[in-house]
Parts: sequence; structure tokens; C-alpha cells
Amino acid sequence: MLKNGVLLGVFALVCSALVAGVNQLTRPQIEYQQRQQLLSILHQIIPDQMHDNDLAASCSLITAPDALGSTSAMPVYVARKQGQPQAAAIETVAPDGYNGKIHLIVAVDTKGTVLGVRTLEQQETPGLGDKVDSRKSDWVERFVGKQFDINNLKVWFVKKDGGEIDQFTGATITPRAYTKALRNTLRYFIEHQAQIYASKSNCEEPQS
Repeated sequence: MLKNGVLLGVFALVCSALVAGVNQLTRPQIEYQQRQQLLSILHQIIPDQMHDNDLAASCSLITAPDALGSTSAMPVYVARKQGQPQAAAIETVAPDGYNGKIHLIVAVDTKGTVLGVRTLEQQETPGLGDKVDSRKSDWVERFVGKQFDINNLKVWFVKKDGGEIDQFTGATITPRAYTKALRNTLRYFIEHQAQIYASKSNCEEPQS
């Protein structure tokens, strides 16, 4: 039994070392792919003609649990042209999705007009709640072009709650949570826009 125990211990150590080695070897490639995906999304939601800076590098972290749905610091990417801020893309969380948290990003210009929205991570029900994913449907596109007005929040509720946003047939919880996250995030942006644009870049850069 002692011999078997020693063999099992050695086997476990070897396996752990192999897993650690594989993780170490693949980490740079994974981080590179994550950066490329992020760049692709940023360029989808903020038109290239609006900026001349590196969006991914112009990133700062903000902590606003009530507005952004997370106790963790969330990235915000600022688009600038000739040094002047033109727009911001803010990562945020809808904590009350049907199957858990929904991680999304919304781009908004200096006037509070939504430029684009993308879902970064979700686990909603296939065929129902997963329509928040732009690869599944064009539902998120209905926010594009809408201007956020604190004095007219009706736009930013689903129709079942008296608003103007279509919910999904057979699924209200997901679009309600998503719209709420956008509403809270955009309100935070309007109220803290100057602070956001003045923040220094302090996000950790992925290694390529």
C-alpha cells in the first residue's frame, strides 16, 4: 500500500507539472487571441473614422458596482482623434440574467448616442436568451443610434415594463436584465464623462 501510495503521489506530481507546463506554453497565444478578439469588437462598435489612437491601449479601469454590475474594476476604452475624446466603450455586467451574469460592452459618443453593443460572455438559454449574442440575432443592433436622456428613460425599458425595447418571445428576463445594464451604464457615462475621459491608461496590456 505504501508503494502504491508513493506511485500515485509521483503520478499526480508529474501530471500537475505537465498541466502547468502546457498552460505556461499556451498562455501567450491565448492572450494574443484574446487581444485580437477585443480589437475586432472595439473596431466593430467604434467606427475607425472616429479615432486615430490605439483603442486597446487607451484603456482605464473604473469601479462602480451599482452602475456596472460588478465589484471588480471594469475596463473603459477611449476613442480619441487628434487628442480629443470622441467616444468610449465601457465593459459592464448584467448580473441578473436568466442563467447568470451577462458580460457586455457598449460604445457611446460624447453626446450620449450609442454607437454599438456586443455581448462578450453569456450563458443564456439557447434559442431564447442567447439572442443577446450578435452571432445569434441582430437584437443588440436596435440600441445603435439611440441617444441616452436621463429625463426620458422610457426608451431604456422593455415593452413589458412600459418601455420601447422589444423583448424575446417566451423570454423577458434576459432582455430586461440586458436593457437595465445598458441603462445603468449609460447613465454612469453621462454623469462621469469628464472623469472617464481624463482617466490615465492603466489596464494591463496582454502580451503578444
